Amino acid sequence: MRVARTVAAETVRYEEVPVPRPSRGHAVVRVRSVTLCGTDVHIWEDDYATELPMVQGHEFSATIAALHPEDEGGAFAVGDDVAVSPFAACGTCYACSVGRPNACGAMSIYGCYEDDGALAEYLLVPLDRTRKLPEGLPVDLAPLWEPVSISLQAVRRGRAEAGERVLVAGAGPIGLFGLIALREVGCSVVVLDTDRERLAIAAELGAEAVLAVGPGFPDEDQRRRLDEWTDGQGPSLVIDATGSPASLATAVDLVAPAGRVVAVGISDRELTLSMRSLPIKEIDLLGSRNSLHMEDALDLLARHQDECRSLITHRFGFDELDAAFRLLRDRSVKVGKIAIDLPEPSGNEPSDEEPALAAASRRERA
Repeated sequence: MRVARTVAAETVRYEEVPVPRPSRGHAVVRVRSVTLCGTDVHIWEDDYATELPMVQGHEFSATIAALHPEDEGGAFAVGDDVAVSPFAACGTCYACSVGRPNACGAMSIYGCYEDDGALAEYLLVPLDRTRKLPEGLPVDLAPLWEPVSISLQAVRRGRAEAGERVLVAGAGPIGLFGLIALREVGCSVVVLDTDRERLAIAAELGAEAVLAVGPGFPDEDQRRRLDEWTDGQGPSLVIDATGSPASLATAVDLVAPAGRVVAVGISDRELTLSMRSLPIKEIDLLGSRNSLHMEDALDLLARHQDECRSLITHRFGFDELDAAFRLLRDRSVKVGKIAIDLPEPSGNEPSDEEPALAAASRRERA
Protein backbone atom coordinates (compact mmCIF):
# COMPACT_ATOMS: atom_id res chain seq x y z
CA MET A 1 0.00 0.00 0.00
CA ARG A 2 1.00 3.67 -0.28
CA VAL A 3 1.57 6.12 2.55
CA ALA A 4 2.42 9.82 2.38
CA ARG A 5 5.23 10.52 4.84
CA THR A 6 6.38 14.03 5.73
CA VAL A 7 10.13 13.46 5.86
CA ALA A 8 11.41 17.03 6.26
CA ALA A 9 10.09 20.57 6.30
CA GLU A 10 7.58 20.99 3.44
CA THR A 11 8.59 17.63 1.97
CA VAL A 12 6.13 14.76 1.49
CA ARG A 13 7.41 11.45 0.15
CA TYR A 14 5.10 8.69 -1.08
CA GLU A 15 6.26 5.25 0.02
CA GLU A 16 5.24 1.65 -0.57
CA VAL A 17 4.90 -0.28 2.69
CA PRO A 18 3.34 -3.62 3.68
CA VAL A 19 -0.39 -3.74 4.27
CA PRO A 20 -1.17 -4.25 7.99
CA ARG A 21 -3.13 -7.27 9.14
CA PRO A 22 -5.92 -7.28 11.73
CA SER A 23 -5.18 -8.33 15.29
CA ARG A 24 -7.52 -9.08 18.16
CA GLY A 25 -9.38 -5.90 19.08
CA HIS A 26 -7.95 -4.07 16.06
CA ALA A 27 -9.38 -3.75 12.56
CA VAL A 28 -7.72 -2.83 9.30
CA VAL A 29 -9.58 0.07 7.73
CA ARG A 30 -9.37 1.58 4.27
CA VAL A 31 -8.98 5.33 4.68
CA ARG A 32 -11.55 7.22 2.65
CA SER A 33 -11.15 10.91 3.41
CA VAL A 34 -8.91 13.09 5.58
CA THR A 35 -9.40 16.75 6.53
CA LEU A 36 -6.49 19.01 7.39
CA CYS A 37 -6.16 21.61 10.13
CA GLY A 38 -3.62 24.18 11.31
CA THR A 39 -1.74 21.56 13.31
CA ASP A 40 -1.14 19.61 10.10
CA VAL A 41 0.44 22.69 8.52
CA HIS A 42 2.77 23.16 11.49
CA ILE A 43 3.87 19.52 11.31
CA TRP A 44 4.41 19.83 7.55
CA GLU A 45 6.53 22.92 8.19
CA ASP A 46 8.48 21.02 10.90
CA ASP A 47 7.27 23.62 13.41
CA TYR A 48 5.53 21.39 15.93
CA ALA A 49 6.33 19.54 19.15
CA THR A 50 7.03 16.26 17.38
CA GLU A 51 9.74 14.81 15.19
CA LEU A 52 9.77 14.03 11.50
CA PRO A 53 9.44 11.75 9.59
CA MET A 54 5.71 11.44 10.22
CA VAL A 55 2.69 10.03 8.41
CA GLN A 56 0.21 12.82 9.14
CA GLY A 57 -3.57 12.82 9.27
CA HIS A 58 -5.77 12.68 12.38
CA GLU A 59 -9.21 13.79 11.08
CA PHE A 60 -10.44 10.92 8.92
CA SER A 61 -13.17 8.53 7.90
CA ALA A 62 -12.68 4.96 6.77
CA THR A 63 -14.29 1.66 5.82
CA ILE A 64 -13.54 -1.55 7.69
CA ALA A 65 -11.54 -3.80 5.38
CA ALA A 66 -10.58 -6.71 7.63
CA LEU A 67 -11.33 -8.01 11.13
CA HIS A 68 -9.54 -10.53 13.30
CA PRO A 69 -11.47 -13.84 13.41
CA GLU A 70 -12.19 -13.34 17.13
CA ASP A 71 -13.88 -9.99 16.37
CA GLU A 72 -16.08 -11.26 13.55
CA GLY A 73 -19.78 -11.32 14.36
CA GLY A 74 -19.41 -8.51 16.87
CA ALA A 75 -20.32 -4.83 16.72
CA PHE A 76 -18.48 -4.27 13.42
CA ALA A 77 -18.50 -5.93 10.03
CA VAL A 78 -16.33 -5.64 6.95
CA GLY A 79 -17.76 -2.84 4.83
CA ASP A 80 -18.93 -0.64 7.74
CA ASP A 81 -18.15 3.05 7.28
CA VAL A 82 -16.56 4.35 10.46
CA ALA A 83 -14.89 7.20 12.26
CA VAL A 84 -11.89 6.59 14.51
CA SER A 85 -10.77 8.69 17.45
CA PRO A 86 -7.10 9.63 16.96
CA PHE A 87 -6.57 10.18 20.70
CA ALA A 88 -5.03 7.55 22.99
CA ALA A 89 -4.86 8.37 26.71
CA CYS A 90 -2.62 6.62 29.26
CA GLY A 91 -5.50 5.64 31.55
CA THR A 92 -3.50 6.10 34.76
CA CYS A 93 -2.73 9.82 35.23
CA TYR A 94 -4.84 12.20 37.34
CA ALA A 95 -6.83 13.51 34.36
CA CYS A 96 -7.68 9.97 33.26
CA SER A 97 -8.57 8.95 36.83
CA VAL A 98 -11.19 11.71 37.10
CA GLY A 99 -12.84 10.89 33.78
CA ARG A 100 -11.11 13.51 31.64
CA PRO A 101 -8.78 11.51 29.37
CA ASN A 102 -9.03 14.29 26.78
CA ALA A 103 -6.59 16.23 29.01
CA CYS A 104 -4.18 13.31 29.54
CA GLY A 105 -0.62 14.59 29.85
CA ALA A 106 0.76 11.46 28.16
CA MET A 107 -1.70 11.49 25.27
CA SER A 108 -0.73 10.13 21.87
CA ILE A 109 -2.47 11.25 18.68
CA TYR A 110 -2.40 9.60 15.27
CA GLY A 111 -0.50 11.71 12.78
CA CYS A 112 0.59 14.26 15.38
CA TYR A 113 2.68 12.46 18.00
CA GLU A 114 2.52 9.02 16.43
CA ASP A 115 3.90 8.01 13.02
CA ASP A 116 0.73 6.19 12.05
CA GLY A 117 -1.50 8.88 10.63
CA ALA A 118 -4.34 8.51 8.18
CA LEU A 119 -2.58 9.73 5.04
CA ALA A 120 -2.27 6.08 4.09
CA GLU A 121 -4.36 3.66 2.10
CA TYR A 122 -4.85 1.33 5.06
CA LEU A 123 -4.56 1.77 8.82
CA LEU A 124 -4.73 -0.58 11.79
CA VAL A 125 -7.11 0.90 14.40
CA PRO A 126 -8.41 -0.17 17.83
CA LEU A 127 -12.07 -1.11 17.78
CA ASP A 128 -12.72 0.54 21.14
CA ARG A 129 -11.98 3.91 19.54
CA THR A 130 -13.99 3.17 16.40
CA ARG A 131 -17.62 4.15 15.81
CA LYS A 132 -20.02 3.42 12.95
CA LEU A 133 -21.18 6.49 11.09
CA PRO A 134 -24.75 7.58 11.87
CA GLU A 135 -27.25 6.63 9.20
CA GLY A 136 -27.21 9.15 6.38
CA LEU A 137 -23.82 10.71 7.22
CA PRO A 138 -21.69 10.56 4.03
CA VAL A 139 -18.20 9.17 4.42
CA ASP A 140 -16.64 12.16 2.64
CA LEU A 141 -18.11 14.53 5.28
CA ALA A 142 -17.45 12.33 8.29
CA PRO A 143 -13.85 13.48 9.03
CA LEU A 144 -15.33 16.76 10.29
CA TRP A 145 -16.60 14.94 13.40
CA GLU A 146 -13.18 15.54 15.00
CA PRO A 147 -13.11 19.37 14.81
CA VAL A 148 -16.85 19.39 15.57
CA SER A 149 -16.11 17.41 18.74
CA ILE A 150 -13.49 19.96 19.81
CA SER A 151 -16.04 22.74 19.42
CA LEU A 152 -18.65 20.72 21.29
CA GLN A 153 -16.19 20.13 24.15
CA ALA A 154 -15.68 23.90 24.46
CA VAL A 155 -19.43 24.52 24.49
CA ARG A 156 -19.96 21.93 27.20
CA ARG A 157 -16.97 23.12 29.24
CA GLY A 158 -18.69 26.51 29.22
CA ARG A 159 -21.96 24.97 30.49
CA ALA A 160 -23.94 26.74 27.79
CA GLU A 161 -27.68 26.90 28.42
CA ALA A 162 -30.69 27.94 26.38
CA GLY A 163 -31.34 31.67 26.41
CA GLU A 164 -27.76 32.67 27.19
CA ARG A 165 -25.95 35.36 25.25
CA VAL A 166 -22.65 33.89 24.11
CA LEU A 167 -19.72 35.59 22.44
CA VAL A 168 -17.54 33.47 20.14
CA ALA A 169 -14.14 34.93 19.28
CA GLY A 170 -12.74 33.47 16.08
CA ALA A 171 -14.72 32.49 12.99
CA GLY A 172 -12.44 29.68 11.86
CA PRO A 173 -13.78 26.11 11.75
CA ILE A 174 -13.68 25.60 15.53
CA GLY A 175 -15.53 28.84 16.22
CA LEU A 176 -18.07 28.20 13.46
CA PHE A 177 -18.77 24.64 14.56
CA GLY A 178 -19.14 26.06 18.06
CA LEU A 179 -21.70 28.53 16.69
CA ILE A 180 -23.72 25.65 15.24
CA ALA A 181 -23.60 23.76 18.55
CA LEU A 182 -24.57 26.86 20.57
CA ARG A 183 -27.49 27.61 18.28
CA GLU A 184 -28.75 24.08 18.79
CA VAL A 185 -28.59 24.59 22.57
CA GLY A 186 -30.73 27.70 22.14
CA CYS A 187 -28.15 30.43 22.75
CA SER A 188 -27.99 33.84 21.10
CA VAL A 189 -24.49 34.11 19.61
CA VAL A 190 -22.36 37.06 18.46
CA VAL A 191 -19.17 36.20 16.58
CA LEU A 192 -15.94 38.22 16.43
CA ASP A 193 -13.14 37.99 13.89
CA THR A 194 -10.64 40.15 12.04
CA ASP A 195 -11.67 38.63 8.70
CA ARG A 196 -14.88 39.99 7.19
CA GLU A 197 -15.30 37.03 4.84
CA ARG A 198 -15.28 34.66 7.80
CA LEU A 199 -17.77 36.89 9.58
CA ALA A 200 -20.07 36.69 6.55
CA ILE A 201 -20.02 32.89 6.89
CA ALA A 202 -20.87 33.21 10.60
CA ALA A 203 -23.84 35.40 9.70
CA GLU A 204 -25.02 32.80 7.19
CA LEU A 205 -24.76 30.12 9.89
CA GLY A 206 -27.11 32.01 12.19
CA ALA A 207 -25.04 34.37 14.33
CA GLU A 208 -27.19 37.04 15.98
CA ALA A 209 -24.58 39.59 14.93
CA VAL A 210 -20.96 39.70 13.80
CA LEU A 211 -18.36 42.26 14.80
CA ALA A 212 -15.08 42.99 13.00
CA VAL A 213 -12.09 43.17 15.34
CA GLY A 214 -9.57 45.92 14.68
CA PRO A 215 -7.31 48.27 16.64
CA GLY A 216 -9.08 49.58 19.71
CA PHE A 217 -11.74 46.86 19.70
CA PRO A 218 -14.40 47.28 20.87
CA ASP A 219 -14.93 50.82 19.62
CA GLU A 220 -17.72 53.00 20.97
CA ASP A 221 -20.33 51.73 18.52
CA GLN A 222 -19.37 48.07 19.03
CA ARG A 223 -19.50 48.40 22.82
CA ARG A 224 -22.93 50.04 22.53
CA ARG A 225 -24.16 47.13 20.40
CA LEU A 226 -22.81 44.60 22.89
CA ASP A 227 -24.46 46.48 25.78
CA GLU A 228 -27.80 46.51 23.96
CA TRP A 229 -27.52 42.80 23.22
CA THR A 230 -26.74 41.90 26.86
CA ASP A 231 -28.78 44.60 28.64
CA GLY A 232 -25.52 46.14 29.79
CA GLN A 233 -24.44 42.97 31.62
CA GLY A 234 -21.94 41.52 29.17
CA PRO A 235 -22.17 37.99 27.71
CA SER A 236 -22.46 35.26 30.31
CA LEU A 237 -20.17 33.00 28.28
CA VAL A 238 -17.27 33.76 25.94
CA ILE A 239 -15.56 31.04 23.90
CA ASP A 240 -12.18 32.10 22.55
CA ALA A 241 -11.13 30.04 19.52
CA THR A 242 -8.37 32.35 18.31
CA GLY A 243 -5.23 31.39 20.22
CA SER A 244 -4.55 35.14 20.51
CA PRO A 245 -3.55 36.46 23.96
CA ALA A 246 -5.11 39.83 23.14
CA SER A 247 -8.39 38.13 22.24
CA LEU A 248 -8.49 36.12 25.46
CA ALA A 249 -7.72 39.26 27.50
CA THR A 250 -10.61 41.00 25.72
CA ALA A 251 -12.86 38.05 26.55
CA VAL A 252 -12.06 38.46 30.25
CA ASP A 253 -12.83 42.17 29.94
CA LEU A 254 -16.16 41.69 28.15
CA VAL A 255 -17.63 38.72 30.03
CA ALA A 256 -20.31 39.41 32.62
CA PRO A 257 -19.44 39.24 36.33
CA ALA A 258 -19.84 35.59 37.44
CA GLY A 259 -19.60 34.55 33.77
CA ARG A 260 -17.40 31.95 32.10
CA VAL A 261 -14.56 32.23 29.59
CA VAL A 262 -13.43 29.12 27.70
CA ALA A 263 -10.05 29.11 25.96
CA VAL A 264 -9.94 26.52 23.17
CA GLY A 265 -7.43 28.31 20.91
CA ILE A 266 -3.81 27.34 21.60
CA SER A 267 -0.67 29.44 21.41
CA ASP A 268 2.80 29.53 22.99
CA ARG A 269 2.51 33.30 23.41
CA GLU A 270 2.20 34.74 26.91
CA LEU A 271 -1.06 36.10 28.29
CA THR A 272 -1.13 39.20 30.50
CA LEU A 273 -4.12 39.91 32.74
CA SER A 274 -4.72 42.34 35.55
CA MET A 275 -4.82 40.53 38.88
CA ARG A 276 -8.13 42.30 39.50
CA SER A 277 -9.91 40.69 36.56
CA LEU A 278 -10.60 37.20 37.87
CA PRO A 279 -11.35 37.86 41.57
CA ILE A 280 -13.31 41.10 41.19
CA LYS A 281 -15.64 39.65 38.54
CA GLU A 282 -15.40 36.14 40.02
CA ILE A 283 -15.38 34.56 36.58
CA ASP A 284 -14.55 31.00 35.61
CA LEU A 285 -11.56 30.86 33.26
CA LEU A 286 -11.59 27.41 31.66
CA GLY A 287 -9.37 25.54 29.26
CA SER A 288 -10.78 23.12 26.70
CA ARG A 289 -8.78 20.40 24.96
CA ASN A 290 -9.74 17.66 22.52
CA SER A 291 -13.10 16.11 23.37
CA LEU A 292 -15.11 13.63 25.40
CA HIS A 293 -18.02 13.65 22.97
CA MET A 294 -17.29 11.49 19.90
CA GLU A 295 -20.77 10.04 19.47
CA ASP A 296 -22.50 13.36 20.14
CA ALA A 297 -20.23 15.10 17.61
CA LEU A 298 -21.04 12.52 14.94
CA ASP A 299 -24.75 13.01 15.60
CA LEU A 300 -24.41 16.81 15.53
CA LEU A 301 -22.57 16.59 12.22
CA ALA A 302 -25.27 14.29 10.81
CA ARG A 303 -27.98 16.80 11.80
CA HIS A 304 -26.18 19.78 10.24
CA GLN A 305 -24.65 18.30 7.10
CA ASP A 306 -25.27 21.20 4.73
CA GLU A 307 -23.96 23.82 7.14
CA CYS A 308 -20.86 21.80 7.98
CA ARG A 309 -20.17 20.85 4.37
CA SER A 310 -20.13 24.55 3.46
CA LEU A 311 -16.97 24.89 5.55
CA ILE A 312 -15.05 22.47 3.30
CA THR A 313 -13.79 24.91 0.69
CA HIS A 314 -11.32 22.69 -1.20
CA ARG A 315 -10.83 19.01 -1.98
CA PHE A 316 -7.62 17.41 -3.25
CA GLY A 317 -6.51 13.95 -4.30
CA PHE A 318 -4.00 11.89 -2.36
CA ASP A 319 -1.22 12.79 -4.81
CA GLU A 320 -1.79 16.53 -4.34
CA LEU A 321 -0.75 16.94 -0.72
CA ASP A 322 1.95 19.52 -1.37
CA ALA A 323 -0.58 21.78 -3.09
CA ALA A 324 -3.09 21.22 -0.29
CA PHE A 325 -0.63 22.17 2.45
CA ARG A 326 0.55 25.25 0.56
CA LEU A 327 -3.01 26.41 0.06
CA LEU A 328 -3.93 25.83 3.70
CA ARG A 329 -1.25 28.25 4.89
CA ASP A 330 -1.93 30.83 2.16
CA ARG A 331 -3.48 33.83 3.93
CA SER A 332 -4.38 35.49 0.64
CA VAL A 333 -6.96 32.82 -0.26
CA LYS A 334 -10.29 32.11 1.42
CA VAL A 335 -9.74 28.64 2.87
CA GLY A 336 -11.92 26.76 5.32
CA LYS A 337 -11.37 23.04 5.75
CA ILE A 338 -9.39 21.15 3.12
CA ALA A 339 -10.30 17.52 2.41
CA ILE A 340 -8.03 14.85 0.95
CA ASP A 341 -9.91 12.05 -0.81
CA LEU A 342 -8.04 8.77 -1.08
CA PRO A 343 -8.39 6.58 -4.17
CA GLU A 344 -9.05 2.89 -4.27
CA PRO A 345 -5.94 1.20 -2.80
CA SER A 346 -3.17 0.34 -5.23
CA GLY A 347 -1.67 -2.48 -3.17
CA ASN A 348 -2.80 -5.83 -1.82
CA GLU A 349 -5.95 -6.30 0.21
CA PRO A 350 -5.32 -6.82 3.95
CA SER A 351 -4.94 -10.40 5.11
CA ASP A 352 -4.41 -11.96 8.51
CA GLU A 353 -1.73 -14.12 6.87
CA GLU A 354 0.51 -11.15 6.09
CA PRO A 355 3.07 -9.93 8.65
CA ALA A 356 1.85 -6.86 10.48
CA LEU A 357 3.68 -3.60 10.14
CA ALA A 358 6.09 -2.69 12.88
CA ALA A 359 4.03 0.45 13.32
CA ALA A 360 0.92 -1.65 13.88
CA SER A 361 2.72 -3.62 16.55
CA ARG A 362 3.76 -0.39 18.24
CA ARG A 363 0.17 0.80 18.32
CA GLU A 364 -1.10 -2.53 19.70
CA ARG A 365 1.41 -2.31 22.56
CA ALA A 366 0.22 1.25 23.27
